Amino acid sequence: MTDKPPQVEAAPSLDASPVLPSQNQTFVLQKVQPALLGLMDGSVSTLAPIFATAGLTGKPIDAFFVGLAASVGAAISMGLAEALSDDGVVSGRGTPIGRGVITGVATLLGGMLHTLPFLLPDLHTALMLAYGVVVVELLIIAYIRFHFMKSPLAQTIWQVIVGGGVVFAVGVWLGKLGAGG
Repeated sequence: MTDKPPQVEAAPSLDASPVLPSQNQTFVLQKVQPALLGLMDGSVSTLAPIFATAGLTGKPIDAFFVGLAASVGAAISMGLAEALSDDGVVSGRGTPIGRGVITGVATLLGGMLHTLPFLLPDLHTALMLAYGVVVVELLIIAYIRFHFMKSPLAQTIWQVIVGGGVVFAVGVWLGKLGAGG
């Protein structure tokens, strides 16, 4: 019985030419992924401050201005973070400024969509409308993940709804806690 030496696969050469992404992969990497990142952050990160403020003050306009501040601040922060995170040369993710702008605008949009209902003077109406907008935002995010990232639809809906729901619940809880209720 002879022992055969174990088969060892050759390590990939460092100077092998890179596999170029398809036009669709480039679009997803350079446009969809930064936009999705921004939408998710804007939609989710602004929930807690807005709903906590609405519960704490009972004034829709206060919630609007907190949402506006959170959305603009998050848009600037996320845009800069995306632009500074990668020069795009090695990863193929596109120009830093382009990705930063896409991420920042999407973050602002994601945060402002459920902030706008708080321009209504009636808190109950503003809250009901904002709840509906949040559900639509989360479903749009899930669809984008399904369509472009090829995530299973049921799984991505579950992940997005649970993640958004946790943040939303924390905001409502903190608003009630702060209001003494």
